[in-house]
Amino acid sequence: MTDGPDDSRPANERREAAREKARQLRTTQQRKDRRNKVFLQGGIVVGVLAIAAVVAVIIVSAIRPSVPGPANMASDGVVIGAGLKVEQTPSLAADASPIASTPDPSGSVVNIRVYSDYLCSLCGDFQRTNGKQLEPLIKDGAVTMEIHPIAILTSHSAGTKYSLRAANAAACVADYSPNSFWSFNNALFAKQPQEGGPGLTDAQLKTRVSDAGATATSSIDSCIDDGTYKNWVTTVSDRALTGPIPNSSVKELTVAPLVLVNGKQYTGSLKSADDFQAFVLQAQGDQYSSTSTPSPSPSKR
Repeated sequence: MTDGPDDSRPANERREAAREKARQLRTTQQRKDRRNKVFLQGGIVVGVLAIAAVVAVIIVSAIRPSVPGPANMASDGVVIGAGLKVEQTPSLAADASPIASTPDPSGSVVNIRVYSDYLCSLCGDFQRTNGKQLEPLIKDGAVTMEIHPIAILTSHSAGTKYSLRAANAAACVADYSPNSFWSFNNALFAKQPQEGGPGLTDAQLKTRVSDAGATATSSIDSCIDDGTYKNWVTTVSDRALTGPIPNSSVKELTVAPLVLVNGKQYTGSLKSADDFQAFVLQAQGDQYSSTSTPSPSPSKR
């Protein structure tokens, strides 16, 4: 018996067979190496393409096309005064800085500014509580109401982006039928959708535009369908969130609604008309005392 397999071939044949076997092994390994290299390169390419796609999405999301703002919203808001008429301002060019509204220097007219999201329940509480008592004061010219529609709850409406769509609709109304803005703003808060739900459809927004007595409804409908001012709304919302808030000491919007009376922030109950009225009277008294015209301090009712 022998310790290994019997190979009676001549030595030269055995060497040639060994060389051939080695050649086959090298060829097989080379093929495997090439295949692995292709797979590796392909994986790198796929990874690079995936990263590029992510970067592209980030860039597209971050760099929004600039669009001109709506007419009558040069301050990023609508100023409503005597007769519930909107202060007329031209549309600002794309990338133009907003022009802050000018408070009444005499202090005889109270300036109220409100930054609201149409899906924000607290914003709705404030408007429903105070809208009726403010309306006659605005009509008579004793108060100006500056309304800033913002969209900070866009992701809270089951994917429909209701906050953004509603604020866009408000901008469309301000542009095409400004003197209907007060009624439309009230209509959005009167039967306000719940946060977390889908909000109103575009068709329902159009119905509220019509119910508010708006003119140029076909233009407003197209503006809503096209989302004409969505990018503008996002820009002004970012502007409010980063601040500063003009004509006030507020550095940035941190709560909604943000309510300012003659530049002073209201932090009282959003469901108490009496509390807000008292704050307005106090702010008016402070404004009077800071002017050169003497006037008795008003008292709370």
